Amino acid sequence: MNWKKELLVNNEHYTYFDLSAIADSYQKEITDYPYSIRVLLESLARHQEITDLENLLAFDAKQPAGVVPFRPSRVVLQDFTGVPAVVDLAAMRDAVVKLGGDPKLINPEIPVTLVVDHSVQVDCAGTKESLTYNTEKEFERNHERYQFLKWAQQAFDNFEVVPPETGIIHQVNLEYLSDVILKNEENLLFPDSLEGTDSHTTMINGLGVLGWGVGGIEAEAAILGEASYFPTPEVIGVELTGTLSPGATATDLALYLTELLRNEKVVGKFVEYFGSGYKTLSLSDRATIANMAPEYGATCGFCPIDEETLNYLRLTGRPEEQVALVEAYAKQNQLFYDGANTPTYTRVIQLDLSTVHSSVAGPKRPQDRIPLGDVAENFQTSLTNPSGPKGFGLTTDELTRKEALAGSDTVIETGDLALAAITSCTNTSNPSVMVAAGLLAKKAVELGLKVPSAIKTSLAPGSKIVTQYLEKGRLLEPLAKLGFDIVGYGCTTCIGNSGPLESEIETVLKDSELVVSAVLSGNRNFEGRIHPLIKANYLASPPLVIAYALAGTIKKDLTKEPLATVDGKEIYLADLWPSQTEVNAYINDYLNPEDFREAYTNIYQSNERWNQIETSEGACYDWDDESTYIANPPFFTNLGQAEQLVNPLANLQVLAKFGDTVTTDHISPAGNIGLQSPAGTYLKDRGLAYKDFNSFGSRRGNHEVMMRGTFGNIRIQNQLTPKTTGGYTKLATTGEELSIYDAAMTYQKEQIGTVILAGKDYGMGSSRDWAAKGTKLLGVKAVLAESYERIHRSNLVMMGVIPFEYLPNDTADSLGLTGLESYTFDFPTEPTINQIIDVTALGEKESHFQVKLRFDSEADIVYWKNQGILPLVINKKMQKEQA
Repeated sequence: MNWKKELLVNNEHYTYFDLSAIADSYQKEITDYPYSIRVLLESLARHQEITDLENLLAFDAKQPAGVVPFRPSRVVLQDFTGVPAVVDLAAMRDAVVKLGGDPKLINPEIPVTLVVDHSVQVDCAGTKESLTYNTEKEFERNHERYQFLKWAQQAFDNFEVVPPETGIIHQVNLEYLSDVILKNEENLLFPDSLEGTDSHTTMINGLGVLGWGVGGIEAEAAILGEASYFPTPEVIGVELTGTLSPGATATDLALYLTELLRNEKVVGKFVEYFGSGYKTLSLSDRATIANMAPEYGATCGFCPIDEETLNYLRLTGRPEEQVALVEAYAKQNQLFYDGANTPTYTRVIQLDLSTVHSSVAGPKRPQDRIPLGDVAENFQTSLTNPSGPKGFGLTTDELTRKEALAGSDTVIETGDLALAAITSCTNTSNPSVMVAAGLLAKKAVELGLKVPSAIKTSLAPGSKIVTQYLEKGRLLEPLAKLGFDIVGYGCTTCIGNSGPLESEIETVLKDSELVVSAVLSGNRNFEGRIHPLIKANYLASPPLVIAYALAGTIKKDLTKEPLATVDGKEIYLADLWPSQTEVNAYINDYLNPEDFREAYTNIYQSNERWNQIETSEGACYDWDDESTYIANPPFFTNLGQAEQLVNPLANLQVLAKFGDTVTTDHISPAGNIGLQSPAGTYLKDRGLAYKDFNSFGSRRGNHEVMMRGTFGNIRIQNQLTPKTTGGYTKLATTGEELSIYDAAMTYQKEQIGTVILAGKDYGMGSSRDWAAKGTKLLGVKAVLAESYERIHRSNLVMMGVIPFEYLPNDTADSLGLTGLESYTFDFPTEPTINQIIDVTALGEKESHFQVKLRFDSEADIVYWKNQGILPLVINKKMQKEQA
């Protein structure tokens, strides 16, 4: 069909696949389709996947059917999730060699960019030396990992590494990596699209680029030319009207949307923004709400290209030729939003921006928004609420408990702040909230306010752009005077790299288990994530982070009570809060395209410490058996043998039984490695001192560490051991209580398969591939949950772990399941999509019920038959070479 058309831009001829022509050929109107669906249609046409294209053209917004293969234009990796992905690629090369193939069969087929941004930790804070000290420690700790990444940089084509001290992956992606509209060697134009190994890859949707987070496993498949298959999504239109009221920030809007859309149950759906209010949002504001799509559960929060997109491209120093190309293509190919036609959405949710006011979210989940005036009361209520997402299960006496620091007059009370951090891609990408924080700090310093010394304060900009405009506007100095010195360029506190508190404070918190608080400008505040000793964690805008630091406690109502009293004068939040006029004036004066061009000049070679790292060369990696960071994983040991389907799912014992909202933080922690934990014992036995343990995130390239950390979060609650919090379980064969890792090894030794039982939203949170890999290595054959977060379900399938789902209205409790039974799933030799499976649970009594098999596409079945997606890729590559 004649779908290819020509376009002349900047006196150069291009071709493109015309979406209107494609729709016309099937008697459809392209303007009826949501913009995000149009991007998928273009991709299917360009890759000549005609059957899938026809299926998607039949898109019924009210009842979408079928599956969509997604072939992203590129992949972005961060180092925590990227290192294990590259480890797998290196191991796949070894596997190919063992099968007699060329190792270079395993090579990226699309551009891949890895940004080293998750390894810096806040070891030092509150001084001008913090940045230098933390950077030196980062390189010292991560030398082996960085050597490995430098090997990968020379070994693989289409693979670039952005070195440390550059910025957070999502902000770098937004400000520099994405061209919005791409062209190939034949001058064919097409929309940028991507997958990333971080759930907040969704931030790029703020730029009108379709992308989302996947596990490292799925990303590896995309890198090697495999499509990602997902059910044709419902597309929820979010109509924004009005304008943000004075004092309301993009952070507040993001928290409102997170609460609203979680309640509207948009999990696994596309969200697309439009309306008169959409046009009033800056691109940085759009990026802020797109970033938090994982928190409201959506696959993406898509913001179509419009004039603001073009303005942002100019602001961030993109060449004018590229801006013209984006504008011409988007307008010509029905991808430019002008508000004239509203697509047909599954349903439309409305939000008047003027109703958004200052808020925070907490104490344990980002969707639990609290109006600023209600925070103090909400905290008090949470203390005595039942233990769970909104409560700590304590008595009223807890509210007034105090603990004295040894050798000091300092007293810490329940609710006092122990940590305040301006951090995370969500907010440090947005000049409006960063400048507001700087102006608030400036006024606070001028009025003589100080932050209590017991609070650990830090500022981790998302890119060096932030430092440039804060420095030019003379706002860095007042921030530093309040303790918010720059500690690093990367994802710090939000990922759990908050570093230690003062030793005296840590001792008190360990001994007393006092409920203290943290306030951070991040996007995640799950239990145990921010700091293992801080139980109440609140998400807030950067200026509110400073305000709470000045107040020193979460128990103060910032809308009514003074933050502090200086020389007898009460100082209120309203005395410090900058007007939007002040904020805009600073942005206009101190932010310009030249700053961005300067910051991103020579980005891949600009770090001299990185450049000096020496590494091995060659197509295959020279594994070091003594390394505790990088190890050859055991995922390909059975390749080349006769096909072996998953063992019959008979007589499985329950390794753990969980309630609702078990996150990938719970399953695969990224924070500190406990000295007495199975992973800590392993490192100790290898001769490492506790100070050299580093974090789980930094050791994701070593399966021995990671499988020992799986289900090891100190806050996880296994219902088989209700009186013990943490990664413990009860062994069905003996009744003994021991670590989940030790139990798993015992079951494997006895050749007993295991199953995980779980509640709603199993696997929500960051897109950690090790949550699935670790589950696989522990010998878990299946998971039975009430519902799954999209990425984790997909990752389980891709690792050969079978996800089952209770039928509607069924739960473990309603079926009388205690987790002490053995389970047999009547699993067929030729399963089908979403098949209903009979289950027998044998305990004190015999129970029979049915569950849904969560194989959601034919591709899922193919993965299962090949023992996972990575063995599938190797098999296909070898068959192609031998043909």
